[in-house]
Formats: sequence, C-alpha cells, structure tokens
Amino acid sequence: MENIKLKIARIEKGYSQQELADLVSATRQTIGLIEKGKYNPSLNLCIRISQTLDKTLNDLFWYEDNE
Repeated sequence: MENIKLKIARIEKGYSQQELADLVSATRQTIGLIEKGKYNPSLNLCIRISQTLDKTLNDLFWYEDNE
C-alpha cells in the first residue's frame, strides 16, 4: 500500500526525498520505497521520519481498514 501520507507530509515541509533521507540518515531509495509501500522501515526509522516531519507515528504509518 502506497504511503501517500508520508509523501504529502514530506512535500508540505518542502523536502525532496534526498533531503528527508539526509535528515533521517537513510538513502533516497529507502524513502522512495517507503512512499511506494515496497519497504517496511524499522521503528527507529519511522520515529526519525515522524520527528523530522513534525508528525506522529499514527499520522504517517497507521492505516484504517477503509483507507
């Protein structure tokens, strides 16, 4: 499942995939794969991404059944 919430939050902050990756000590490819729903990040990476984007884990990584 594509992570559109992460992509929107990243764009709202004005970050490219590379800029977000640099800020959270990941690769641009990893950020791209997370956004495409093709990679499940570690909890530590989820926390770093959430903190960097000023969002909660639920805001970015929790999905309701109807989404």
